[in-house]
Amino acid sequence: MQKHEAPLKVLQAEPFNAETPLHLLAEPVTPVDSFFVRSNFAVPRIDADEWRLSVEGLVGTPVSMGLSELMSHGGVEVTAVMECAGNGRRLMSPVPEGTPWELGAVSTGVFTGVPLARVLASCAVDARAVELVFRGADSGALDDGRTAHFERSLPVDRALDPSTLLVWAMNGQPLTPAHGHPVRLFVPGYYGVASVKWLERIEAVDAPFAGHFQAERYVYIGHPAHSEGLPVTRVQVRSLIASPAAGDVVSGTVIVRGSAWSGYGAVTRVEVSADAGETWHEAQLRVPASPHAPTLWSCEWTPGGAGEYELLARAHDSAGDIQPLEPAWNELGYANNVVHRVRVSTR
Repeated sequence: MQKHEAPLKVLQAEPFNAETPLHLLAEPVTPVDSFFVRSNFAVPRIDADEWRLSVEGLVGTPVSMGLSELMSHGGVEVTAVMECAGNGRRLMSPVPEGTPWELGAVSTGVFTGVPLARVLASCAVDARAVELVFRGADSGALDDGRTAHFERSLPVDRALDPSTLLVWAMNGQPLTPAHGHPVRLFVPGYYGVASVKWLERIEAVDAPFAGHFQAERYVYIGHPAHSEGLPVTRVQVRSLIASPAAGDVVSGTVIVRGSAWSGYGAVTRVEVSADAGETWHEAQLRVPASPHAPTLWSCEWTPGGAGEYELLARAHDSAGDIQPLEPAWNELGYANNVVHRVRVSTR
């Protein structure tokens, strides 16, 4: 039974944070008005005609460019999944501090922009540079009373990867204010925190950046598999069930559908269980739209009789990673890729 849901599930009005309804993850692209939104501060309102992007620091030729100048470098289009590092935080026990994301802090879009490397080629990044720091126009007060802009860094080699984009459109439309209008960074395969919105400055630096959102937040603390203080980067392998939804009443043969992705490689297998993981059945995988797009999957399931069932789905990737049956708790609640469980009943 299909449930009708609002375009977004709002978790916080200010700063605005909202989730994508899970049933949309069975679709190859998420509509813009249902694409999850993660904000750390209030959404800045920027006039695209007045916007400028500066590239400075350890570069031979500092530049300042407007939107038309940026677009003159030529655009590319890529279909890709984006996930918040805190997605699944509410599934941990105890629930860590932070925005109480369930599982809808993930969406898929068609992004249009220019490879960052094209822009940097005209700036002559100095060989002494080890990172590039990306600054958004959003700013505000931190919990301790300090004020800060949202800033994150990337190693120079990752910034120069052809997949790293300066994006001005999503799903064929100019970025909306909530999604970074007029230009955002986009780093496929990395958690969304890397894809700085409302981008206004890029600075080449000769030492690792230690700003608040690089060294104090969006870092692993107490995670069993990641070094203490390591910034979150690549997305862990994950599969989510899009349908049936939790609480659905089903009958006959059921087509279980969902989506899977990983920042470490291609999804190689998705398995579904209806008996608490005692047995697993391999799902059929669709070819993803790009190396950065999610893999849509489906699996037939015939219930053994009337009653309640818990469906599980887990994904494997080409790096050999598999979703765990239990969450890896950590203090700030990041990268929880625990197996998705959905309870349904049959007549």
